[in-house]
Amino acid sequence: MKEKIMTSSAIIMMSVSLVIIWGGLLFSIAKLPKE
Repeated sequence: MKEKIMTSSAIIMMSVSLVIIWGGLLFSIAKLPKE
């Protein structure tokens, strides 16, 4: 059980970091044309 929790938390951390990175990229790309 502990190993599954470790892997699931690691996957969640990875997905969250990816979402933050892609979110920042998309936000900057979407903000450029307006200016």
